[in-house]
Amino acid sequence: MKTKQHLIALDLDGTLLTADKKISQTNLNIIRKAINNGHIVVIATGRPHRSSIDYYQTLKLDTPMVNFNGALIHHPADAKWHTLHNPMPVRSAQHIIEACYNLGVRNIVAEVMDSVYIDQYDEQMMELFQNSDQNTLFTIGSLKNKLQTDPTSLLIHPHADNADQLRSHLDHYHAELIEHRKWGLPWNIIEIVKKGLNKAIGLQKVAYYYHIPKERIIAFGDEDNDLEMIDYAGVGVAMGNAIDELKTVSKYITDTNEMDGIGHFLNDYLNLHYHDVKTDNL
Repeated sequence: MKTKQHLIALDLDGTLLTADKKISQTNLNIIRKAINNGHIVVIATGRPHRSSIDYYQTLKLDTPMVNFNGALIHHPADAKWHTLHNPMPVRSAQHIIEACYNLGVRNIVAEVMDSVYIDQYDEQMMELFQNSDQNTLFTIGSLKNKLQTDPTSLLIHPHADNADQLRSHLDHYHAELIEHRKWGLPWNIIEIVKKGLNKAIGLQKVAYYYHIPKERIIAFGDEDNDLEMIDYAGVGVAMGNAIDELKTVSKYITDTNEMDGIGHFLNDYLNLHYHDVKTDNL
């Protein structure tokens, strides 16, 4: 008996991707088999478009994509699809930037779609934000002066001893205007987007577009920016390497990202009958 059509949402870092930022051959084969069986696969990530599109193409997707934790919902393969871009007001961003200056953080990055503004020159951080074509547009210099446009996201790189103080400040003074989440290791970065935005909002819009009911949404994640999405999905799946809080709200826990957790879960849950397990990476 054929399994009903499901919408499958994939986080990238720590979930679909291995530590060396690859998609394993097993995961690729099983995801492609799910697509060939009629299931719909989307990427839902905190990353911008420019650093997600290579994975989108590797998976041979033809679906919308959720970027910036829901601040950008668009369709890379269909220019006519209605793009939803929800940046935060530049005035709010400037208030946060001023607080960061006062706290003495390491660096601040603002992203306006695929343009990147960096407060302090930092080669490692620039390398982090470059895409595979090395075409990322960087503007370097004080964001207080350089940032004049509503940013899609702000990324704060605090010192270890002021990260908690910064998050407390954001909760205390800016909670009505923004959402903030932290990245996992090795970059302890605090990511900020407009209030009310998260991956669940993006996934809900995509599910509505495809007429997929909540109970047939499968979502995979590992970090705190996946919490709403995993909680929202009818089939919320935490990776074996996920934070404890995510495992608590998830309905299932699968293997780690290094052990093809996505592939193994989809193979079993969707009755894909994939047997040719490979371990080599793309």
